[in-house]
Amino acid sequence: MQTITKYLTLMALCLSVQLINAQDTIQKINNKEKIKTLKTIKEKITKEEKDFLKAEVEAINRRLEKAEMTNTEAEALKKEAAKKRAMNIENRIAIVNNKIALLERNEEGYKTHDNEELSKAGISIGGSDGSFVGVNINGKNKPKKYDRRTSSDMVLAFGLNNAIIEGEKLDDSPYKFGGSRFFEIGWAWKTRVFKESNFVRFKYGYSFQINGLKPKDNMYFVKQGNQTVLEEFPQDLKKSKLSITNLVFPMHLEFGPSRRINNDTYFRYSTDNKFKIGLGGYAGFNIGTRQKLKYELDGERIKDKQKRGLNTTDLVYGLSGYVAFGDTALYVKYDLSPIFKDQQFDQNNISIGVRFDMD
Repeated sequence: MQTITKYLTLMALCLSVQLINAQDTIQKINNKEKIKTLKTIKEKITKEEKDFLKAEVEAINRRLEKAEMTNTEAEALKKEAAKKRAMNIENRIAIVNNKIALLERNEEGYKTHDNEELSKAGISIGGSDGSFVGVNINGKNKPKKYDRRTSSDMVLAFGLNNAIIEGEKLDDSPYKFGGSRFFEIGWAWKTRVFKESNFVRFKYGYSFQINGLKPKDNMYFVKQGNQTVLEEFPQDLKKSKLSITNLVFPMHLEFGPSRRINNDTYFRYSTDNKFKIGLGGYAGFNIGTRQKLKYELDGERIKDKQKRGLNTTDLVYGLSGYVAFGDTALYVKYDLSPIFKDQQFDQNNISIGVRFDMD
C-alpha cells in the first residue's frame, strides 16, 4: 500500500510540473495573440467612431429638415460631434498602444487585473461590460437606430382557470374555482402601426399556456370511446388534476398613450406608467395532456400520472384581452375551440388573471 502511495505521489508531482510549464507556454502564446488582436482593434476604433459621427450627423439633418433647429445651430452641433469623435479616436488608440507596450515588456507571463479581464473575454481589456477599450466584441457597440419601431419583451401570466359548458352556467361547473389555475410564459414583439404616432401597436409572438382543471367530488377523467367523461374514483382522491399544455401564437392590437423621449441622435416611445388596452386572440396546437391522480391504496400512497390524450382538441384558438397600467395587466382569455373533441356538450376553457410584460 505504501509503495502504491509513493508512486501516486510521484505521478502527481510530475503532472503538476508539466501543467505549470504548459501554463507558462500558453501565457506566452496568449500574449502574442493579444498583441496581434490589439493591433487589429486600432483599425476598428477609427471606423467605429466614424460610424457614430455619421449617425449623429444624420440625426442632426433630420431635426434640421423638421425645422427643429436653424442651420447655424445644426452646423455647431456637427462641429462639436466631429471634435468629440476625433478626441475619442486619439484617446482610445493611446489606450491600446499602452496595452501593447505593457504586453511586449512582460512577454514571460506578466499578469495584471487587466490581463485577466482580457483572458476572460478573449480580447477584452479594461472593462467588465464585455467591451475592449470601447469596442464591443459581440457587435452590439453600434450607433443606436434613430427610430426603432419594433421592441420585444417577455410575457408572464397566471391566474384562475375553469370551463364554460354548453347549456350550463359557470356556477354549475364541475371544476374547482380556486384549485383550477393557468400559467403562461412567452415572448412578444411590439410594432408601432403608424409612423408618426405610437397610439396603436401591433403585438405578436408565441407563448406556452398550461391550463389546469381540478374536478370536484372525487371525480376524474375517463375516456369512453370518442367521449371524455367524469367518473367517481373508486378510492378517496387526495388530488385530481388535468393539465393541458398548448403552444400558441397570440396577436393583439394595443391601444394607449405613450411618452416620446428625444435624444440628439435618436428618439423612442415609452409606455412606462401609461394606461393601455390590448384586444386580439391566439391560435396554436396542443403539445401535451396529463392527468395527475394522488390516492392511498392499502396504506400505500399512489401517484398516478396518465399521459393519454383523453381526446383533447389538437388545434386550439381563442380570444384574449388585457387592461394594463405600465407592465402589469388584468388578463382574460377564452378558448373558442372546445377542450375535448366529439363531445355531446362542448366545454370551452376560460381564464382570468394577471399578466406582466417585462421589457
